[in-house]
Amino acid sequence: MTEVASQRFSDFDQWSTRDMVEAMYEGQLVAMAAVKASLSALTQAADAAFARLKHGGRLVYVGAGTSGRLAVQDGAELGPTFGWSEDRLVFCMAGGLEALTLSAEGAEDIYEDGVAQISAANIEKNDVVIGVAASGCTPFTLGALNEAKARGALCLGIINNPDAPIGGVADHAILAQTGSELIAGSTRMKAGTAQKAILNMLSTAIMTRLGRV
Repeated sequence: MTEVASQRFSDFDQWSTRDMVEAMYEGQLVAMAAVKASLSALTQAADAAFARLKHGGRLVYVGAGTSGRLAVQDGAELGPTFGWSEDRLVFCMAGGLEALTLSAEGAEDIYEDGVAQISAANIEKNDVVIGVAASGCTPFTLGALNEAKARGALCLGIINNPDAPIGGVADHAILAQTGSELIAGSTRMKAGTAQKAILNMLSTAIMTRLGRV
């Protein structure tokens, strides 16, 4: 659904700037309504993550493209905000951390790289792996979560499409069903807003439960 073009915006480039901005604002409200619908799943995920991390596990952020960048951004703030140690933080980004600022076309399609990055990080049972993917089927992220689950880690999935493979693999799937984007496939928009909000709430709830607030 996130990749499907909406006929409503087929002539978007001919709209007035004000109409463009109004439509984009409306999309942000849709995104936050989708987040509200995910709060029960988010709560369960936060409590499950706390139960693992209180035993010394690590937080592992996994993603590709916009989803990966948002995941890394969330993790990078845990140190300055909550005093979370760098040695309890792992980033698995499709295309490597260079892909934070440069496009890594095709990297998201390499399932084996997701597996390899989790393996290289020696993920174990007390670790919590957060996979973020708007489509819910990104091969890199799916590979990482499958490998992490096989190693006994707790797997959380943040997705924007229902009935997606990552939702089936994750121990806790947090679905924010944001629908099609104003610019077809540009999941940095509604889907990205929802992902950022969920990551904010998820990590803050976990850190607060761990006594870091």
